[in-house]
Amino acid sequence: MTTIISAAMLLSILNFSSLFAANFTTAEAPMTEQSVLDFTMKSIDDNDVPLSSYKGKVLLIVNVASRCGNTKQYHGLQKLYETYRDKGLVVLGFPANNFMGQEPGTNAEIKEFCSTKFGVTFPMFSKISVKGDDQHPLYRFLTSDDTNPEFSGNVKWNFQKYLVNRDGAVIAKFAPGDDPMSADVVLAVESALHQKPAAK
Repeated sequence: MTTIISAAMLLSILNFSSLFAANFTTAEAPMTEQSVLDFTMKSIDDNDVPLSSYKGKVLLIVNVASRCGNTKQYHGLQKLYETYRDKGLVVLGFPANNFMGQEPGTNAEIKEFCSTKFGVTFPMFSKISVKGDDQHPLYRFLTSDDTNPEFSGNVKWNFQKYLVNRDGAVIAKFAPGDDPMSADVVLAVESALHQKPAAK
């Protein structure tokens, strides 16, 4: 018996196969990045910033938002940065609109808000997604069991914090509600600052 397939049916089959293959490839593709320093991000002014440029620094990575109950933490983040930047700390702010639409603005609006309302001078980056299907690779790295097993798990809310040592390894995670100037955060930052980079 000869089976006749119409052109429309054949096109549908091909489209479905391509879509399935693309999704399978995306889901299964292993990450090539070995540390936080392997990523290149866009600054809030849309310039490429290789995180490798912070090698030798201690980083505090924070997903931020302008209309959240935790937004007041910008004060603490800025104070932490001012207190320890000369010793090697850099706070990195990543605006994200993943939680109840609490970061709806453009990059320009976010930059204006942070600088005028809170006097933020630490590096701010372009808005990204920190969870879901469009999650940025940096946050896929931070939340994955494969790449960050000790501190993996979904981002729970705005202002979750990841502490990264001078070699680009994640060494601590702090909850969204943890004040940046709390004893736990400050002690962890000071401990990381006292550690020298691994010799190459």
